[in-house]
Amino acid sequence: MPEKRRTIALADLGRNTAGVVDELRRTDEPVIIIDDGGPAAVMLSVEAFERDARERQLLLLVRGEEEIAAGVGHEIDDVMADADALLDTTP
Repeated sequence: MPEKRRTIALADLGRNTAGVVDELRRTDEPVIIIDDGGPAAVMLSVEAFERDARERQLLLLVRGEEEIAAGVGHEIDDVMADADALLDTTP
């Protein structure tokens, strides 16, 4: 069964921002902000955000190590071109 996520309407967030931030710090669970009937954004505590970023970096390192062990490689120029393309993308 899917995990139940805490949600809050954008208008309610505006009325109780301090309370929501306190809850984020206390529970370390994300809060999904709903606007116009659907999910619009996610709020995380700084600790949760930083932890998730570190975990993503570690997963990339593990994936790279697995590719190296399997003999899979990529030319540095191709990797840098892909990175530049990702960084140049504007919403």
